[in-house]
Amino acid sequence: MSLDEAKKHWEEQTVQPVLNKFKERKAEFTSPSGIPLPRVATPQEMDYMEQLGFPGEYPFTRGVQPTMYRSRFWTMRQYAGFASAEESNKRYRYLLDQGQTGLSVAFDLPTQIGYDADDPMSMGEVGKVGVSISSLRDMETLFNQIPLEKVSTSMTINAPAAVLLAMYIAVGKKQGVATKDLRGTIQNDILKEYVARGTYIFPPAPSLRLITDIFKFCQKEVPNWNTISISGYHIREAGSTAVQEVAFTLADAIAYAQAAIDAGLKVDDFASQLSFFFAAHNDFLEEIAKFRAARRLWAQIMRERFGAKDPKSWMLRFHTQTGGSTLTAQQPENNIVRVAIQALAAVLGGTQSLHTNSMDEALWLPTEKSVRTALRTQQIIAYESGVGDTIDPMGGSYVIEYLTDEICKRAMDYIKKIDDLGGALAAIEKGFMQNEIQDSAYRFQKDVENKTQLVVGVNAFQAEEKMELERLRVNPAIEQEQRTRLASLRQNRDNQKVNELLATLENAARGSENLMPLLVTCVENDMTLGEVCGVLRKVWGEYQPPIWG
Repeated sequence: MSLDEAKKHWEEQTVQPVLNKFKERKAEFTSPSGIPLPRVATPQEMDYMEQLGFPGEYPFTRGVQPTMYRSRFWTMRQYAGFASAEESNKRYRYLLDQGQTGLSVAFDLPTQIGYDADDPMSMGEVGKVGVSISSLRDMETLFNQIPLEKVSTSMTINAPAAVLLAMYIAVGKKQGVATKDLRGTIQNDILKEYVARGTYIFPPAPSLRLITDIFKFCQKEVPNWNTISISGYHIREAGSTAVQEVAFTLADAIAYAQAAIDAGLKVDDFASQLSFFFAAHNDFLEEIAKFRAARRLWAQIMRERFGAKDPKSWMLRFHTQTGGSTLTAQQPENNIVRVAIQALAAVLGGTQSLHTNSMDEALWLPTEKSVRTALRTQQIIAYESGVGDTIDPMGGSYVIEYLTDEICKRAMDYIKKIDDLGGALAAIEKGFMQNEIQDSAYRFQKDVENKTQLVVGVNAFQAEEKMELERLRVNPAIEQEQRTRLASLRQNRDNQKVNELLATLENAARGSENLMPLLVTCVENDMTLGEVCGVLRKVWGEYQPPIWG
């Protein structure tokens, strides 16, 4: 009996009698991206089986390292930062004591858009949603007693990424750490800010100049640094599907690669320092397939589109964060389960580092206990589940390979559309990506309201409950303390030198020289983040989003 005949026999003799007796659970079965799900996957549905390959080999569908987690677990990097540098430093040291293996810094909104804590624009936002960093002295406090030669640090910062990287380099120097020994990542992904997040400062052209300046500088001076973390996470959190997350992220990556090449860099000189950042949401199988598809597509893009020769240039290395938008304020303990499922999908998908959200993040700043539980989730997966003992344990699963194939094809269709529009920047300016994301977000919310998409504790299985979790609040005195520190800094620094550097920076911004060495000098002489960004705002202006309609 052939496979087709066996499948037909199974449908007629086994499946249909059951379905005749009971109604189907859903009218149709599709993934959240709209990919039809077969009742049972079979080999004929796997067009890309020949591309499965081996871990550590092109096209890296099964992982970028030949040994993956057998030789080293993913980096457990909990995203944290709140209030002052002192408070955040205490949290970082606590997490390191609990077994975290890398740092991930969250900055407050004023820092993210280049304002000092004492700027009128910062009022009421200092230390909220992240740590307040206005000067090198804040950065020194943030990493006090944390040896930068031993710890890898990720900084979620975009528009002023060059300034924060300059501060990190300066802190390393003060600790006696050679710049070449610093390890970590800056997000530095401005295109997704225009698309999905909104913490931009400058227009696209000077923003891309800063990014390529960082590429050039780090290639020689900070070779172990990931110069950009091209982010699908915020695209997904804004409401995109998994397919759109892959497509729009890679389209942005294509734009960055082309900008670097146009600036005179050779692809193999910078490509190995590119990294990526994805979300992990609840649909377990689609999420695993998404990570595998992204690796395959990027390998093909780098080799075939950009002509990269170095296998390291073909590798898509990525950090994952579990989905903040999937967390519920209702029955927050349920979020522990959601996070565990999402984290397991990221690990089975081959992530290089991972942040697991805390159960109470939909309510307030996570407490030490909830952060510890989130970290323990990763540690249980690593040390107790056994899923890291075999490389790509889901590889070869008919449905995983089918979904991987489908995501590749559908994401490439999007990338071709974006190419036809003139590339990622043109697509953003025309509102294409934004509209696609908004439509997906609307459809999902409509499904929740219609109860065709069930969310446990929200529109199904609800319960009356009294909230008894601990709560962590940011002390409102933090803002005044930051203002006082800045006043003292400005009074005691060499203001003549600062004024000279302000003029030098303005001239350099009007020219074409690489700004990174000058930025390091500026922060070492106690120029503040707001002062640096203020000069660049004066020269370059601020981005104004287009109005569509």
